[in-house]
Amino acid sequence: MSDEDTDEGTHEGTRDEQLAEAVRLRAQGDRERARQRLVALSAAYPEDTEIAYQAAWAHDVLGLEAEAVPFYERSLSTPGLSAEDRRGALLGLGSTYRVLGQYTKAVDTLRRGAEEFPEDGAFPAFLAMALYNTGDHHEAMRLLLTLLATTSDDPSVRSYRRAVETYAQDLDATV
Repeated sequence: MSDEDTDEGTHEGTRDEQLAEAVRLRAQGDRERARQRLVALSAAYPEDTEIAYQAAWAHDVLGLEAEAVPFYERSLSTPGLSAEDRRGALLGLGSTYRVLGQYTKAVDTLRRGAEEFPEDGAFPAFLAMALYNTGDHHEAMRLLLTLLATTSDDPSVRSYRRAVETYAQDLDATV
């Protein structure tokens, strides 16, 4: 990173330009350079939730899940993220906790995301995976069957939607 890059991090007026450049680099496939820029920006703006979220994402796409966690946590620690970024941060953090074997934290984070964003089908899907990891297979199946019944475009699944929704509530029920 050049001196010019690090100097720009101290000027509020260039924060947006630097963030946009880092996001552009990531989108163009220069993920490591984007990560480095976002780490520097995060150091320059430690309270900036948007930069923290982007830094978390930059680590995650490189398979650096453990390094992503503190950035995700910081991004969610105070208000400031847009609803879309908050959704992404909760999903990313919950998924990352699961990948790292921190299943209880994954369940808690993904439940919070599902409560805040009930229309987002990704939360029950990822929550089901985390619940599976905790041994709560019944709840995991309930979530997946409910998601399947309510979102499937498959004509056969749609024709049995009521039955699938009913059994999702209690797989042990008999007719």
